Amino acid sequence: MDLPIAEATRAEFAHSTAYLNTATCGVLPRSAVAAVRELAEAAGAAVPAGFGDFDRVNRVRAAFARLVGVDVERVAVGSAVATHVGLVAASLPPGAEVLCPEGDFASVINPFVVRGDLKVRFAPLESLAEAVGPDTALVSLSAVQSADGRMADLSAVRAATAAYGVRMLVDATQAAGWLPFDASPYEYTVTAGYKWLLGARGVSYLTVSQEAQHTLIPLHAGWVAAESMWDATYGPMPQLAGGARRFDESPAFLAYHAAEPSLALLERIGIEAVHAHDTALAARYRAGLARLGHEPVPGGAAIVSVPGLADRQPALQAAGVATSARAGALRASFHLYTTEADVDRLLDALSAP
Repeated sequence: MDLPIAEATRAEFAHSTAYLNTATCGVLPRSAVAAVRELAEAAGAAVPAGFGDFDRVNRVRAAFARLVGVDVERVAVGSAVATHVGLVAASLPPGAEVLCPEGDFASVINPFVVRGDLKVRFAPLESLAEAVGPDTALVSLSAVQSADGRMADLSAVRAATAAYGVRMLVDATQAAGWLPFDASPYEYTVTAGYKWLLGARGVSYLTVSQEAQHTLIPLHAGWVAAESMWDATYGPMPQLAGGARRFDESPAFLAYHAAEPSLALLERIGIEAVHAHDTALAARYRAGLARLGHEPVPGGAAIVSVPGLADRQPALQAAGVATSARAGALRASFHLYTTEADVDRLLDALSAP
């Protein structure tokens, strides 16, 4: 483990399990727990600090913008990825074709499917770029597949969409936080904040390119979507915010107060260092699986999925090794608080009859 990561994990994490399940939910750092406790206690004491802090929400917005390489004016905040995707789905005309990878996460697909008047077409992830055509209006895909860690060839898909003038929506939920991810090439990106970004449920991010901001109608606009929030608390909104903040939802303050120290921790360590750490542990696990005669889904992500081993997950959990069962496979995911000892503990458990 790199020294900066080792120092950060000693100070910030207190769990006793071999936690290999960040692809389901990340572990809150101690500083995030303290921020939640401080806000909750203030709310319970009926003091103004318990109302929540919009300045803190905007600092979180700015930190996320830095993390994914876009101007802060491109970032809207919300509570769930599906809500952001639904906003994009609502912008499409009837009959528009949406292209998605087969088996992608439901939140990236269902908002288009349930409309009922869109043509939703599926193609294998590996050949998605070749499936883009002149009738495609939007490609919606995850940068990293939740089920098994397969990584999309985003540059190839972007080249194909650019050739046909097609918009692109990328879900970075299983990427941002361990994989260096640049949101700037895409019209839309969505990211949940409670996995690799070490936050809590209730935080999500939508980025919208400046050119694409006119394509979306802020259908759930409340007073927080106004240019001047405190002048828009009653009656029709005088003026929408000029940037992507017009697509904001009212923030879940407990979750956003937790997000600020979590994102600050990732910034202090650096995503390149986190990426090197996480993928080295995933490679160690893959090598150990090979020695045991197991064949994981190929790839180089921090998520490793082994078909046929899903039934081992309950026993591993009982033994203090947290993994998940997804799509018939045992899924393990490695983040900055994972150690080589955690990987070896999982391998030892899998080697037992």
